[in-house]
Amino acid sequence: MFQQISLAAARAIWERTLGVFGSITPAILAAASDEDFRAAGQSRPKIRTLRAIAAAVLDGSLDFDAIGRLEADAAHAALVQVKGIGPWTADVYLLSCLGHPDAWPAGDVALQAAAGDLLGLAARPDAKAMAALGERWRPYRAVAARLLWAHYARLRGRAAEPATTA
Repeated sequence: MFQQISLAAARAIWERTLGVFGSITPAILAAASDEDFRAAGQSRPKIRTLRAIAAAVLDGSLDFDAIGRLEADAAHAALVQVKGIGPWTADVYLLSCLGHPDAWPAGDVALQAAAGDLLGLAARPDAKAMAALGERWRPYRAVAARLLWAHYARLRGRAAEPATTA
């Protein structure tokens, strides 16, 4: 819900979603109507993603407990198999929700900007370049990500958080 919108807008939509659904479970999301999702402020693409995640959990093809035991790259691969979960979402989930020590959201624009600034690069590195840069910090790329976010936040004069766009 926090992807590709401002944090303030995402927080408002999250609160509306909780207000409409009460709690968020795969069964509740799978049974929800389009009208419920729209009342919660969800866009069509996010509705499709939420339905796909709910269906994958309910049919057993998405097992969050098992994902939590995998290496970062394998966990990332399992998550992006679900339609609507992209690389940035998978990596930020691994880092922020599971606390995976080697999660590396290479597509995060704040990480890219911070790395470019700290390394004195002429241009902001893209996701491919960030993936290569991240190898130097493996198996603790999540530590590097948090430090880069903190640097980015300091540059921007705000609290450190993942960017909301990929």
